[in-house]
Amino acid sequence: MVPSTGASSPTTATTTAAAEPSSAAAVLAPRRQRLVLAVMGVSLMTVVSAVSGLNVALPSLARDTGASQTELTWIVDAYTVVFAGLLLFAGALGDRYGRKGILVVGLLVFGAAAAGATVTSDPQVLVALRALMGVGAAAIMPTTLSVITTSFPESERPRAIGVWVGIAGGGAVLGLFGAGLLLEWFDWNSFFALNVVLATLGLVGTLAVVPASRDPHAPPLDVVGALLSLVAVGGVVFGVIEGPGRGWSDGVTVAALAAGLVAGAAFVGWELRRPAPMLDPRLFRLRGFGSGTLSITAQFFAAFGFFFAVLQYLQFVVGLSPLQAALRLLPLPFVMVPLARTAPLLARRVGFRRLGPAGLLLMASGFVVLSRLDVELSYPVLLGGLVLFGAGMGLAGTPATTAITESLPPAKQGVASAVNDTARELGSALGIAVLGSVINQTYRDGVADVASRLPAEAAEHVRASVAFTQSPAVARLGDAARPVVDAARAAFLDGVSTAMLAAAVFLVVAAVVVLVRSPRVPQG
Repeated sequence: MVPSTGASSPTTATTTAAAEPSSAAAVLAPRRQRLVLAVMGVSLMTVVSAVSGLNVALPSLARDTGASQTELTWIVDAYTVVFAGLLLFAGALGDRYGRKGILVVGLLVFGAAAAGATVTSDPQVLVALRALMGVGAAAIMPTTLSVITTSFPESERPRAIGVWVGIAGGGAVLGLFGAGLLLEWFDWNSFFALNVVLATLGLVGTLAVVPASRDPHAPPLDVVGALLSLVAVGGVVFGVIEGPGRGWSDGVTVAALAAGLVAGAAFVGWELRRPAPMLDPRLFRLRGFGSGTLSITAQFFAAFGFFFAVLQYLQFVVGLSPLQAALRLLPLPFVMVPLARTAPLLARRVGFRRLGPAGLLLMASGFVVLSRLDVELSYPVLLGGLVLFGAGMGLAGTPATTAITESLPPAKQGVASAVNDTARELGSALGIAVLGSVINQTYRDGVADVASRLPAEAAEHVRASVAFTQSPAVARLGDAARPVVDAARAAFLDGVSTAMLAAAVFLVVAAVVVLVRSPRVPQG
């Protein structure tokens, strides 16, 4: 987000800002650089695992709290909506007031909200606390990447970014595994205790080793832009999530979608008129910036929609425990992390223009394979889809992030990082909302017939959530429960399969656009 002055183009602004001094990269000793990278990795893991790990706990949470499918989506997405909506503003805050201080505040807010979530079982309270965690996460995530890019010299920066991307992707699955272990012996809210522990470790490490850095020429804060971006993301996601339950023609659904779209258009118009915008929309004319942002959005749209869907499938449909479900996904980081670390070298040889679309197409092929899952789990099918998905994300992720960060100068890495993370979290929020709504709508349609034969109250519970069909209330129906349970499992599986195909289509479209819009020379 390079501020433009007068009639300057984004390219001119970037060239001018490149002369500004970078921060600690030239003075940190190698040992301290490694410590900084480790602390940023823990802080990033704190944020990433808060989405992925919760997906493991959703079936247990639904059974214990009676949360509907729509409420489950909100418990996950309240976090990502606030997270995505505030990332741009949080990055600007870090640039202006100091990245270390904003990181400390973010970790404190995140940890306090997670601590509150350990002692409640009300779905609505959980939604509110998850939104507060999203506020903390918005302060944490862009700061982790900007601290890395301002702490490492240019020659070592792509490798450090590769570690960051590997943690961002692989850490999601490690969060699943950690949550699965906890839920093997403790209740679902023990997952939030894990969030508290990670936030505490990140806070101690930040205070001990992270250097102070900020942009010496930070522009004025853009509060109006921050509010418009939050309304834009929140309105669209609210409409998409509530659509299956309220109806797509319902006044609230339509109003939310319209408000989100209008706020998005107003955000673009507002930023174009400001002399020092929080995000200059003209920056997306830069090939690396625009194509990298689209690639990250597409990757995380598919990835977090997948986690939301498959962990419920493995527990609700297949009948695995939380730990067993998490273990089935464990091969993913072993494919993704090594490829994420070597991807910068491949990008230098063949260019992001080739590597980025290839990675997205590999991911799409993995989702096509995953759409072939059945009520009875065929692990070779799941493993084949995971390998293709992980390989594609590993190849596409690091070069996309590097394309974004290298489009802007060192002094503007806070906003470059915020754009990268906004793309990531916007993709995550939309992926959970859109693919979650596909599952919800398909499930509701699939159980409509069997639900119509039940008493009104039971029918509404069956339509609201597959978890109800596995509750004691349904079990007491005896033999009459079997058709209800079987229909619910089949309907939920149909929803997951449809969602995987929708993700694959989105990835293919994104791959074509990235191919057309990417830089035509190798990175670096």
